[in-house]
Amino acid sequence: MGVRARPRTQSSLAIRGGEGPWFLVNASPDARQQLEALTPGRVDGVREPPIAGVLLTDAEIDHTAGLLLLRESQAPVRVFGDEGVEHALRRGYPVLEILERYCGAEWQTLEPERARALEGSSLTVEPFEVGGDAPRYLSGSDVKLQASGFLFRDRASGGVVTYVPGLARLDDGVLTRFAASDLVLVDGTFWRDDELARLGISARSARDMGHLPLSGPSGTLEALARLEGPRKVLVHINNTNPILLEDSPERKAVHRAGVEVAYDGLEIAL
Repeated sequence: MGVRARPRTQSSLAIRGGEGPWFLVNASPDARQQLEALTPGRVDGVREPPIAGVLLTDAEIDHTAGLLLLRESQAPVRVFGDEGVEHALRRGYPVLEILERYCGAEWQTLEPERARALEGSSLTVEPFEVGGDAPRYLSGSDVKLQASGFLFRDRASGGVVTYVPGLARLDDGVLTRFAASDLVLVDGTFWRDDELARLGISARSARDMGHLPLSGPSGTLEALARLEGPRKVLVHINNTNPILLEDSPERKAVHRAGVEVAYDGLEIAL
């Protein structure tokens, strides 16, 4: 009997260049398990995290709650993100304030469409806007915030990776970055726009939540199928999405489009 779906932890990425240390992209609530898997055999990957910093694509709880697990780190945690993310994590959900009272936090501001070298690494990161709204905990506040994608370039190997776990807008700028990449890790949260409503879970659509659905004439999968250059992998997949079932018609449609479905422990070298 085959396995219909593999268990998965919440979406996160560890990346390093040909030279230098690991960086964590988004700190999920499963960060302890993920960090310990990154360096098996270490006693505690939270007290001694094997990373040089955490880069945040947004301020959603699922992407930032893991920062609290790093509060017992033996060194201050370096956290990278845009100005809106910093405001959210100080005024709406004060994760940075909490870290500063424990191990310390060193905030590093990233500016949209400006490449920045990551200190001690051969990697550069360029954030770019991909749409979406501020987290629900900021409702009624004046904090302006949308999600970012990150384009990583390795000066040592020349490899280019684009990571977009929350994609609300698929415009020419986004597609141009995808086409120029060796690897695209992209939002696969929902198969249908009305996925949650069909299951009686929520009246909010995929687009309401800042995620383009995969299916349909304006869905992400159709656009990815037209990209010939990069390797294309879906990440940030909600547990309602039928592509998680390895024998489903939806999974077969993903494979026909030349796209892969990520799983825990997936390692890709460029």
